Amino acid sequence: MNLTDRRVVITGAGRDFGRALAHHFAGLGAELFLAARSLEAAERTRSEIRDRGHDRVHAFACDLADPASIREFAAAVGRRTDHVDVLVNNGARWLEGPDLFSVSDEDVADTVASGSTGTILVTKNLLPLLLASDHPDVVTMVSVCGVPGAQHPVAHEAYYAAKHGQRGFTEALSRRLRPQGVRVISLFPPDFDSGRDPLSPEWDATPRGAQDPLAAQSVIDCITFAIRQPRDCYINAFHFESLHPSATAGSTSPH
Repeated sequence: MNLTDRRVVITGAGRDFGRALAHHFAGLGAELFLAARSLEAAERTRSEIRDRGHDRVHAFACDLADPASIREFAAAVGRRTDHVDVLVNNGARWLEGPDLFSVSDEDVADTVASGSTGTILVTKNLLPLLLASDHPDVVTMVSVCGVPGAQHPVAHEAYYAAKHGQRGFTEALSRRLRPQGVRVISLFPPDFDSGRDPLSPEWDATPRGAQDPLAAQSVIDCITFAIRQPRDCYINAFHFESLHPSATAGSTSPH
């Protein structure tokens, strides 16, 4: 099943996992609306996709820590389409630190704003376009750091707060929007190799055996599987187990 009839918005699409996700959806034929904190980053991904023969892709700037930027982004998307089928809340800032005092107040505020508040406001401002779709899905890349009791070796407390905020929001949103036919799908992956280049020969050769760390491709496959299901099949969360200690928390890093 291709996705030529889907219009997909991806935040944090300028690099790493968001970029890989954009290339994947382009390969399935979806029309893409790509956002990154800087317009240049979104345009780079757009150019890569267009160079591979897929023209239905648009680039936008969206600072997830800035409500005005989010509103302008949503308005710009609305000027190009009358509906959105899939929103992927991928962008958020990663923050590490050994204790509460190891980062600035500004770092704390930006992390919570881009991760938690940004996800809420992007969803809110795009919700009218999603409700205009016959098959609306809201996908949010949370993190294992949003799971109660989970521990990460280097994640800062503010990152935990942002991710728990995302989890609480998506749980409440799921209950409220399900009667309107909107599926709210959250993913809680441990660290995975989100920085592997999807255009490199190594991408398809990534080991994905039982003893290997979670691969970005497997997370992408989960998202694709969920949105391809008939509307009576509602997978609201993906939780993962890992045999490997955390290394780099890049799955939800800023783009």
